[in-house]
Amino acid sequence: MSRPVKDLPALLAALDPAAGLAERHVWLIQLFAWIRGDQTSPESALVRVQVFMDAVQAQPALQARLQAWWQQLLQTVDITTLLADFGFAPRTAFVSELAERLRRKLLPSTPETVDASELLPLVAPTRFDAQWLAALDEPKISQLARLLSAQPEADTLHWHNSLMDALTYCTAQIRATGFAPELRLRIDPSLPGARAFHALPADIDELRQAFFKADRDEARLEAAITQYRERLDACRQAINSIYAHLEENGISVGMVFRLRQLRERIMRVRELLDSLTSPHPAVAAVKLLARRVVTSEESKSIGALISANSTLLSAKVAERSAETGEHYITRNRSDYKEMLGKAMGGGAVTAVTIWFKFLLMAVGLTAFWGGFWIGVNYAFFFTLIQLLHFTLATKQPAMTAPAMAAKLKDIDSPEAITSFVDEVTHLVRSQMAAVFGNVFMVVPAVLLVNALIYVLRDHPMLSPQQARHVLETLTLLGPTLLWAGLTGGILFMASIIAGWAENWFVLHRLDSALRHNPLFTGVLGAERAARWSAFMRKNISGFASNISFGFMLGLIPAFTSFFGLDLEVRHVTLSAGQLAAASATLGLETFRQPALWWCIAAIPLTAALNVGVSFYLAFRLALQAHSVSGPDRARIRSAIWARWRSHPRSFFMPE
Repeated sequence: MSRPVKDLPALLAALDPAAGLAERHVWLIQLFAWIRGDQTSPESALVRVQVFMDAVQAQPALQARLQAWWQQLLQTVDITTLLADFGFAPRTAFVSELAERLRRKLLPSTPETVDASELLPLVAPTRFDAQWLAALDEPKISQLARLLSAQPEADTLHWHNSLMDALTYCTAQIRATGFAPELRLRIDPSLPGARAFHALPADIDELRQAFFKADRDEARLEAAITQYRERLDACRQAINSIYAHLEENGISVGMVFRLRQLRERIMRVRELLDSLTSPHPAVAAVKLLARRVVTSEESKSIGALISANSTLLSAKVAERSAETGEHYITRNRSDYKEMLGKAMGGGAVTAVTIWFKFLLMAVGLTAFWGGFWIGVNYAFFFTLIQLLHFTLATKQPAMTAPAMAAKLKDIDSPEAITSFVDEVTHLVRSQMAAVFGNVFMVVPAVLLVNALIYVLRDHPMLSPQQARHVLETLTLLGPTLLWAGLTGGILFMASIIAGWAENWFVLHRLDSALRHNPLFTGVLGAERAARWSAFMRKNISGFASNISFGFMLGLIPAFTSFFGLDLEVRHVTLSAGQLAAASATLGLETFRQPALWWCIAAIPLTAALNVGVSFYLAFRLALQAHSVSGPDRARIRSAIWARWRSHPRSFFMPE
């Protein structure tokens, strides 16, 4: 591309309608660059536009060259794609659009093109262009139209034809997306608009005939426009019915992407229809161009694409986690005692988990295989804890946070805040009971296992060298608190995997497949297949959470050590059990050593970070999923502090 021209006379002298395609487009790019100037304000750009128009109007020969250049632009550049398809994915798939945006960021584009949607980002690459284009008033636009066009009626007809082609293209895309099986099968068939997509081609054909008829009948045209708008509204209502069934049918990123694209296509059609029926075609064209510049800016962002298409999926994952989280919240003394019992059971099983971990470490495997088998060990025993209906304290916060945030759906009412604060107190009590039960039981259980090993094999669970290493790694004087916070993040990731897995299970109707598929019923029998279906539907979330959490605990240190990061994990129940095993090996003499007490001091802080980080991350996701605003969050914090000042005991013991 040639160097930008900074003074207007040189720019006007370079105007050549007979130049090649690329050179003509480069001149347009340079014209817009000159109009932008230093981008101080849209008003300064408007002044430059007026200077340009005055200079052209003062030279009839220059105006003739400009009009010839304009005709060449209209004849060679196709604006239909810019009007209809610009800003939409070429294929209705999230991954395809992500790849396309990456391509546009990494690879340069060329002005040697006949596609207006490729030319526009080069001509108007900044949001400032949209601002000054939108600021153009009708007199300036009319003056510019007179300067550009030697045949105004022909140009208006060309504009209307392009709009109608764009409408036809958009209508075809809406109909095709509406017929996609993953959407069509989820539309409520009882709605009047369930079959609205079928009639869209007939509506657009009627609109075309009514609009371009030589002796136009305004009543017929108005009826065609009304019918077309009503059909689009019916399509929109049919699509909205899908959202009501997502809980039953599940959701995917691809489905969210299709739904968003479809809604935006319908909005694009309304925009094009307004431009088609506008009494001032030139004004409508400029305003439409300004909006396309904004679309161009938005279509560059990869983060915006991911955020826009993950919000609804995050909401559904949070809601599925909320269903599981309800089981971990205790609201009375009976629930509280039951939670203590389950936590103590979880602590007892964790003692065996710790023994197997040290057995695997004694084998001397390589970093990866050692981490892998330790992950298998964790995943197996965490799943066993689930199947025995015990609990592991740190698994709860990431599940209970969405359950609590679900109470905020009607946050405008005072009762919602009060109910939420009640849930906070219930959660804190439940969490303290679970942590206490885990730690209270894992210590004597580890000592019992250690005693049994000593009786049977005449040596303790850990060697003295291993015991001293435990004291060195769990001390508060080291990076223990950092690793405890990292473990809280891993717990949150496990809860997301759990919600995703349950959503995936429902989306693909695997419970129905297990219950009715002839392959399964032939092997298991109808009754057993039904039991397995109900069992998997109930436990799939827990299986995914426990297995993923176990493997992350085992493999993250192995993988990060490969890159020299040496990240570790610190789980409060596992840390307490390992500390008990180290103390049993080193004997009572170790209680006189400060190293042991520094490790003991780290246990409650590890618990707080495990619980706090995982809860915070899950709660933030749930608040975003339920669209809780900043002021509402401030009200929540104030209400919690008020409860703490008035009834602190309620956070620790049930009434």
